[in-house]
Amino acid sequence: MNARVSIGTLYNRFPTRGHLVDAVFADRVAASVRIAEVALGMDDPWQALVLLLEQTCELQAADLGYNDVVSRALPLRGAAEQARARGYELMQQVIVRAQEAAVLRADIILEDMAFVLWGHARTVEATAAVAPGAWRRHLAIMLDGLRAEAAHPLPEPPLRPDQARRALSGQCAAEHDEHRA
Repeated sequence: MNARVSIGTLYNRFPTRGHLVDAVFADRVAASVRIAEVALGMDDPWQALVLLLEQTCELQAADLGYNDVVSRALPLRGAAEQARARGYELMQQVIVRAQEAAVLRADIILEDMAFVLWGHARTVEATAAVAPGAWRRHLAIMLDGLRAEAAHPLPEPPLRPDQARRALSGQCAAEHDEHRA
């Protein structure tokens, strides 16, 4: 299907890539917030975390474009950015509840979860054409590693929020490539 829209029309409607991303993915970002709200309302903290991760991963698997937006921390604006910030805030609350119930490793922070979702995104991307459901196995393995009862000391500290943002935006990879050249 060809929409027959010129690039000029596109730029008149969406002056930046961020504006276009906002328009295309606003409903999915809002859906991720609703998932987090449902999870936060659940009685069982572990099941809340599982629901949050499973349904977020389901959104990623169902839409490879959204998968890219989530895993690369592309800049959003306005309502979409506010929704993403709200989603992170709710995810943090789900994490804290699970840790207070001693079902989630005590050393997990929000930025660790961002990399869980990033890892999931790479799995979805790599397996979508050959085994679209393979991500479920990968997620189950990750969930087992997040359980408090399975915890062993981690070899490195977590990334700080600024480090995680740089890494997820691809900035660190670009800097690494510059140093190698």
